[in-house]
Amino acid sequence: MLIIGENIHIIAPPVKAAIEARDAKTIQAMALRQVEAGAGIIDLNIGPQKKRGHEVMPWIVEAVQEVTDTPLSLDTTNFAAMEAGLKVCKKPAMLNSASADPARLDSVMQLAAKYGARVIALTMGVDGIPTTADGRAGIAMEALLPAAAAAGLPVQDIFLDPLVLAVNCNQDVALESVEAIRMFKMMADPPPTTVVGLSNISNGAPPENRPLINRTMLVMVMGAGLDSAIADPTDEAQNEFIRIVEQRDESTPMSTLVVALYDAVAAMEELDAAAVDTSDPEQVDFYKTYRMLCNEVIYADSYLRI
Repeated sequence: MLIIGENIHIIAPPVKAAIEARDAKTIQAMALRQVEAGAGIIDLNIGPQKKRGHEVMPWIVEAVQEVTDTPLSLDTTNFAAMEAGLKVCKKPAMLNSASADPARLDSVMQLAAKYGARVIALTMGVDGIPTTADGRAGIAMEALLPAAAAAGLPVQDIFLDPLVLAVNCNQDVALESVEAIRMFKMMADPPPTTVVGLSNISNGAPPENRPLINRTMLVMVMGAGLDSAIADPTDEAQNEFIRIVEQRDESTPMSTLVVALYDAVAAMEELDAAAVDTSDPEQVDFYKTYRMLCNEVIYADSYLRI
């Protein structure tokens, strides 16, 4: 599982302050923490930066490259900032992102081809994000993959993103993201790469519940064929779940349940309640979260206590 480290994000006050002050040391320390925790790519989210993006992106790219050679993801809607960053990248980068909006799609794909970059391709168009897996797969097949092919990009360099939505207000479509991942993997041979913004699923949930929601969703999308996630690489419990699934380690009752969920999703089956040890609070919470993501238990901030 490729983790794209999400922590250098302008929405975080320390990152915003560091960018404004051109404080390279703060950015570098955040980058190194993510690399040490296992990030395979570091996302650099500078926001739109409409006026100074062409200055900010190359600055932050060069700052991070001073301390690590880990590949970078250039995360902005500013096309000029993307290209300015690509010009100083020492390794092939990733562009985050391209939607199916005709006003931007071909330009981003052509830019990626020019610099040998990979692309996170969002399954949304000018009318927004479809609510169904079929709708998202349709955007991928009819717009995103054809644009990539026209630009000469290898299909494996297109990271299709079904756009996970927050479960607290879109509970009924959580499973559509899982099914979209499964559909994406059947679109070509070799198949496109898949990615999710993992923490989106728990946006707005109480902080104490977010890690469990994220981890449960992660196991489900991995079961459907997920290749990568934009996530916090320093989340040790999340990393342990990834290890359990990848190594099929069933050495503890909890890890047995995690593998059982992965296998159930991979087989397009429901997780058997008999697999849960009801005397183990951790397993009970995990199972409740799974059922909530399946829309079988109505979401509330207190769903674990119901």
